[in-house]
Amino acid sequence: MSRKPWDLAFLAEPEEVAPLRRIVRLRLQLWGLQEATDTAQLCVSELVSNVITHVGLGTPTTLAVSMNGTRLRIEVHDPDTRALPTLLDASADSEGGRGMALVGAIADRWGVQLHADRKVTWCELATSLLSPSGHTGGAGVVRAGALLSAYGSTRAARYASLSTPTLAAAMAAETAVDAITDLLHWLQAHGRDVDEALERAQTHFEAEACAREDRL
Repeated sequence: MSRKPWDLAFLAEPEEVAPLRRIVRLRLQLWGLQEATDTAQLCVSELVSNVITHVGLGTPTTLAVSMNGTRLRIEVHDPDTRALPTLLDASADSEGGRGMALVGAIADRWGVQLHADRKVTWCELATSLLSPSGHTGGAGVVRAGALLSAYGSTRAARYASLSTPTLAAAMAAETAVDAITDLLHWLQAHGRDVDEALERAQTHFEAEACAREDRL
């Protein structure tokens, strides 16, 4: 799965936080990283709020999201290299410091990079990806991904010049449907009951999904 870096420029205003959270949620859904959505949205809220509070309303800011290996990386760029975020031991009564303390608590790691013209405050979140271009969901999803990659190679080549994250996701879904349809034809050709096979597959899927939820 391709997870190309993306960024979005905006002005640091409170009303921008909710749309940014929605954009991050939609992007992570396309990337197959739904499990990281809540944590990522919270980090975006705190990093942007940090700019609003300590740099100023209306500051030209950029949100950048990418992958660093199997980690999800979130960056917020702003032009003020003097207002450096710090991780404070903020008490319940503190008015400041809690935002970055929260990021430090929920992120795998975080930091600040200073450039000549900007500051980059970043954090990285661990995911359950087994490889940077792989999928979450365990060995079964990895096997299915490898199967669909080979099965859909002709379709992928046909649409390579039109590839976008949205189109890639749609192509993958169509390829999965094609593969399931062909497997049902194969079962029928070999004298197997198609309805029974579908019921067994559904039962196995629900049992594994429940087991996965119990482990979380």
